[in-house]
Amino acid sequence: MMKNKTNTSILSILAVAAFMLMTSFPIQGQEALNSNYGGVQIGAITYSFRSIQEVDAVLQACVDAGLSSVELMGTGVEAYMGAPESTVSRRRMRASDQTDEEKAAIKSYEQEIVAWRNSDETMAKYVALRKKFNDAGVNIHIYKWTAGMSDEELDYSFKVARTLGAIGITTEIGEENCTKVGAAAERAGMVAIFHNHIQFAREDFDVDKLLALNPANRLNFDIGHYFGSTGKNPAEFIAQYHEQIASIHLKDKTGKDNAEKANTNMPWGEGETPVAEVLLLIKEKGWPIYCDIELEYQVPEGSDPVKEVAICREFCKEILE
Repeated sequence: MMKNKTNTSILSILAVAAFMLMTSFPIQGQEALNSNYGGVQIGAITYSFRSIQEVDAVLQACVDAGLSSVELMGTGVEAYMGAPESTVSRRRMRASDQTDEEKAAIKSYEQEIVAWRNSDETMAKYVALRKKFNDAGVNIHIYKWTAGMSDEELDYSFKVARTLGAIGITTEIGEENCTKVGAAAERAGMVAIFHNHIQFAREDFDVDKLLALNPANRLNFDIGHYFGSTGKNPAEFIAQYHEQIASIHLKDKTGKDNAEKANTNMPWGEGETPVAEVLLLIKEKGWPIYCDIELEYQVPEGSDPVKEVAICREFCKEILE
């Protein structure tokens, strides 16, 4: 038994060493990353770089955009780590559509992915990934990903988020998520952070009820979606709910009553969202709210998402310094 355990430990070390060697490359421009301005941490959700898929390239984009902290999208991270992949198309995942061979392949995959996720080698790879980001000057303050909605899958997801250095996981706001993800966050001693689109414009939307479903529940308050869909000042909402807001998404949109193009994403400074008022309020009050750029306006010809995120970061810097 001891011999097998020793062999497993050696294999774990070798696997992690191989992973670190495979993913090592020089990060350019990391020496002076600091996107905290006036005490307000400016970052971005890496969805802003959605045309960039590979994890190393996403990290380089964060560095090139001058971001010292990010909300990391988890899409593709497990594949990057070498996780087993299903051989059955997602479009064939309904049992009624599957052949016997596909059902067997799905069962085999489910067993393999659970074993992979629970292995020491896998968690060590997440430790190495966090170090890779941190060494480049980038912290991961929030992770946007879950393995699934079972208790086991959610507990694994929060374990990953903690290992990466995050305070919690973001997902979309709704009763099921606020119940199940909130409970998993509480079990992990972390927070569940819920993102809004146009829910606040609905008469039946009760944010207080959803937050009250678990003490670990927090908001990822999207000021653009809020303003564009309701016409209300997001600074007033933040002033009331700041203790329950872990992060905000920054964008500039027109209001819902704009006669030419209502509720439309615009290059920053060309919309009507009170971005400056929000940032200055958080600075004045010293509230520990992460402020993350979400690039959603159309990238101008001749530019790219990395350059545009850098422009948005500089927009924030000029307001805060």
